[in-house]
Amino acid sequence: MRRALLLVWLALCALPAFAHKPSDSYLTLRAEGRRVAIRWDIALRDLDYVLQLDRDGNGDLTWGEVRTRAGEIEKYAATHLAASSGGQACPIAEAAPLQLDRHSDGTYAVLSLAAACQSLQQSLHLKYSLLFDVDPTHRGLVQWIAPGAAGSQALVFAADSAEQDLTLEGPSAWETLRQYVVEGIWHIWLGYDHILFLLSLLLPAVLVHVQKRWEAAPSLRKSLWEVLKVVTAFTLAHSITLSLAVLGIVSLPSRFVESTIAASIIVAALNNLRGTIEKRRWVMAFVFGLIHGFGFASALADLGLPQGALALALVGFNLGVEVGQAAIVIVFVPIAFSLRRTRLYRRGVLTVGSVLISIVAAYWFAQRAFDFQGPF
Repeated sequence: MRRALLLVWLALCALPAFAHKPSDSYLTLRAEGRRVAIRWDIALRDLDYVLQLDRDGNGDLTWGEVRTRAGEIEKYAATHLAASSGGQACPIAEAAPLQLDRHSDGTYAVLSLAAACQSLQQSLHLKYSLLFDVDPTHRGLVQWIAPGAAGSQALVFAADSAEQDLTLEGPSAWETLRQYVVEGIWHIWLGYDHILFLLSLLLPAVLVHVQKRWEAAPSLRKSLWEVLKVVTAFTLAHSITLSLAVLGIVSLPSRFVESTIAASIIVAALNNLRGTIEKRRWVMAFVFGLIHGFGFASALADLGLPQGALALALVGFNLGVEVGQAAIVIVFVPIAFSLRRTRLYRRGVLTVGSVLISIVAAYWFAQRAFDFQGPF
């Protein structure tokens, strides 16, 4: 029991570091004849981590501190991006002075660069290696606008896909769908707040509340029915708001969305301690799922939406989220059902786990609602 509780505690204590979305940088590449114009947005928090931009150590980066290190920032970025076409290198040089821009998760340095190719033949080969040596989960989110293209193609560079070819012709419908399905799966698996909310709802699914106590569910059929109601309600809700947000019909402030997502985890986890909403957890899943959908939409917007294949991107990403979510459920339910009669599950996993989840979520809520950064 003690070892199990210790493992739960250590796992949950590691989560505050992921209160914000994973580390990403954003590149927009536009082919202009033999020249490729590049806009590269890199988070100042990432640059500070590798270059120690905050010289006075007060935790607050100023424009003056960034401006005086602009040369080092550009040099660091330039050594982690390379382009070539037809086997010949396309030298990358600065095209305009460094600027700053505000994203939903903080301030970014904006580098304006240009790659000069002798000719663009079939494709532009891009090698991206920013931050992979210190953060293997970092990604480069690329929008590629080929010569004469009306829309853009979205690509994701990661540690295991650091070199890719940017084709001069648009991707096939199948390739677009596949790409966004994969991104949807990874988003749910790396979205620890979404996972904790779902787990908070699933933890009691193998139990029943009898005389103010949790008891083992009498059958697998009953437990699966509870799981189906919760998952279906959550899926339907976030699919609705994801679509509305991506289509530009409804928009909510990022801070409100992220804070409410953290609050939803607190409510769901604390409910497990008293069982107040025991038979209508699917209602809670639906109501808060509407807010989680806006969170998914923000992640999809960060990936970039191809103008000519918006429906495919939306369907693919949403399908990927469902596949990732289903994988979690398939792994969790059999284990939880087999342990449902044990004191370890009812006291250790459900009670202590729910308390720890609510503590982590409260920390996230403070960060998001009050812009409190803390030590993580």
